[in-house]
Amino acid sequence: MMILLLCAVLFGVPFVRASLVSSPGLNDTCILPLFSNNWQSSPDARTLWVIMSSCGLTLFACTWTAVPPDIPRLGEGVVVVTIRRLVLMFVAYFAPELMAAWAAWQLICARQVAKDFNDVLGAQRAAAQPNGDCEAAPQSSPAVVLPNAISNSNGSSSAGWTETHGFFAGMGGFLLYVDGKPWATLTPDELLRFVCEGSVEMPVITKADIEDRSKGDVLSRCITILQLGWFFIQIIARYGQHLPTTLLELDTLAVVLLTIDTYGLLWWRKPKDVQRPHIVHWNSNFPPPRECLANDKRRTPMLLSVLFNRKVRRSHTSARNMTTFFAGGGSGVLFAAMHTLGWNFVFPSHAERVLWRMSFVGKAGLSLTMWSLWYLDTRPSEYKGFSGKALYFLSVNLMKIIGVLGVIYILARFAIITLIMLSLRSLPQGVYDTIAWTKFIPHVGM
Repeated sequence: MMILLLCAVLFGVPFVRASLVSSPGLNDTCILPLFSNNWQSSPDARTLWVIMSSCGLTLFACTWTAVPPDIPRLGEGVVVVTIRRLVLMFVAYFAPELMAAWAAWQLICARQVAKDFNDVLGAQRAAAQPNGDCEAAPQSSPAVVLPNAISNSNGSSSAGWTETHGFFAGMGGFLLYVDGKPWATLTPDELLRFVCEGSVEMPVITKADIEDRSKGDVLSRCITILQLGWFFIQIIARYGQHLPTTLLELDTLAVVLLTIDTYGLLWWRKPKDVQRPHIVHWNSNFPPPRECLANDKRRTPMLLSVLFNRKVRRSHTSARNMTTFFAGGGSGVLFAAMHTLGWNFVFPSHAERVLWRMSFVGKAGLSLTMWSLWYLDTRPSEYKGFSGKALYFLSVNLMKIIGVLGVIYILARFAIITLIMLSLRSLPQGVYDTIAWTKFIPHVGM
């Protein structure tokens, strides 16, 4: 409810700010210092505070509201969970292309997890019917039951896992209990192996049950998307009326576009803000699992593991790695390309303009290069010929190369943020003009 209320506020704020009164055009090249008349209240102009608050609320929706975190691990407190959420919030703003790549990886993993469990469920169901007369389960029903419990389920419908189940399993949705005590959070691979061995029963949880645990329903998600879309429409409307925008708005717009793609497409079916996992019990007829499982705090997939763990990358299909490459590299180039809208922005000095252009052009090249190296390393090679030697060199020194490029990338991003903040000290006067929405309404002049 609090998230829904926050989304409603975020969606309603721009409508309160929007003015239907047009103002005469002002000279775009006129520069006003920050502490002169920027803060004065006027019904026909917006203030610097309005610009900053609009961007701040929109960035909050992009980095906090639209990023669904994993389920808290066993024994984690509020402080640890909050710190992890703040780290995700920082990454979502500082490098939104990483979140897009991570979301693409999670989507492919969720689909694969659902397929693997459906295959096991179908095989067990077929084995439970010796005559081989196995009725196909309707895919629209989300219920999951044990094959050997079909006759004892009192009419329960049997079907397969969905993407929602796959996301739920990947975000730490299943907690193993041994002898009535919490033991460890299971990864999808571990849960699948235990189910196949018979040491753990197939979890009986429906899609509706998972969605009931989620704090984000369709309405709150749509309101968040509408808020982000409204910000995008405002920027387009300003360009349509030849009104200048601030670099802060351009940077926010770039984050908004990647967030809409990530949250609206890749993470649409991922549960949000789930606080409690589903409990699965260990079969007492089997010996307890290995002790190290209780200390294994892995998540599948973890962002750092996907980026830097070669074993994790090469253990998955090339299609999954290619999808992640296109999502990360493409998003990085798009994010940098959106900053080209400020190519001719009126900077206080020529040096700042040159540094701005070099920063986002270099950022685009660095992002594409790093993701290309990441993808090449996911494909083992026999290292024959000149190209093979080059790939071998990249494979051996990949972390060093990406580390150097990553430092340059961070410096470029910090340069962009610094220039954005410095540009607020003196802005073109046309920045404070409001949009005349009536100009977009078709009418006949008298």
